[in-house]
Amino acid sequence: MTPLEILAAAANGTPAPRIPVFCNLLDQGPRELGMHAKDYFADGEAVANAQLRLLERYGHDNVWSLQYVGKEAELLGCKDILFADDGVPNVADFVIKNLDDIARLEVPADITSHPAWQSIADCLRVLRAEVGATHPICAYVTSSTTLPAILMGMEKWMELFLLGPADARDELLRKCSDFCRQHIAALREAGANVLVYSSPFGSPYFVSKKIIEKSVLPWMRRDLEPGGTADMVYYCGMAPFNEVIDLVFDELNIKTHYISPLADLAEAKRLINTRGLTCGVIDDIKMIHWSPEQTRAEVKRIIDIGKPGGHFLFGTGVMPLALPEANIRALVTAALEFGRLS
Repeated sequence: MTPLEILAAAANGTPAPRIPVFCNLLDQGPRELGMHAKDYFADGEAVANAQLRLLERYGHDNVWSLQYVGKEAELLGCKDILFADDGVPNVADFVIKNLDDIARLEVPADITSHPAWQSIADCLRVLRAEVGATHPICAYVTSSTTLPAILMGMEKWMELFLLGPADARDELLRKCSDFCRQHIAALREAGANVLVYSSPFGSPYFVSKKIIEKSVLPWMRRDLEPGGTADMVYYCGMAPFNEVIDLVFDELNIKTHYISPLADLAEAKRLINTRGLTCGVIDDIKMIHWSPEQTRAEVKRIIDIGKPGGHFLFGTGVMPLALPEANIRALVTAALEFGRLS
């Protein structure tokens, strides 16, 4: 079976030789090709080629079209991204500096005609041609309630989100949701077949369950309504969200849940059961300081919890650049070994 077929079997509860194994190697690309980060991320073909080389080296199941989260801000007018060869690119200049900028914010009529889209399109073109029929091609989508954080900064957005003024908040959310809907459609059209829908505001770790029900879920529904959720993964960064799993099923119909290492995986598996796919995620920040043997033991612990009953995927977080090569190899090797089903 191909990795894409193994993923479908895990989601559907049908027979497969093993569980899916996701290893999200994003920051390793520039080093893989010996390029400076700024040059690498401007070249979508380079990003794709690095993903394919890493896939061949380690033997996990998925590749990524994501370059950096700030790319979404660029599509909405950000002119300055800070690049570093030893870290993650980040927004260096906010699009929204005051409330008046919300009215001036314009969502492109067609984001695929924006110059910042070209590297994404080039990356997905290569990935679709090379592994589109066989492997999960992951893309990253920031939810409408989270996108303002990279447009104006988290502190200012939290203040506006929680305290208002309501008219400015809702205008910004509407524009961000319009962008999110367009972004999802464009990624699907370009070849992404797994969409990771990122919303820290969908976790009670950031805001209360009451706020999620009243103020977050309605915008999530608006984001996701046009194309459905069959290829969606519910992701709250590394924040736990067991408390809202039932809500996500009932309100959004997202059936794949990327569980935080901080959450009780056994509880999450019980809540999801056979309704969908539970993704058990290793704490790859701590993994920086582990030995390969410690990494292997933690992989086994996670899989021992999640594998019984099927409907399970083993995954990683963002796999920091500081991770030792030996630990990456130990992780994938252990996951493929302990994840065998036949």
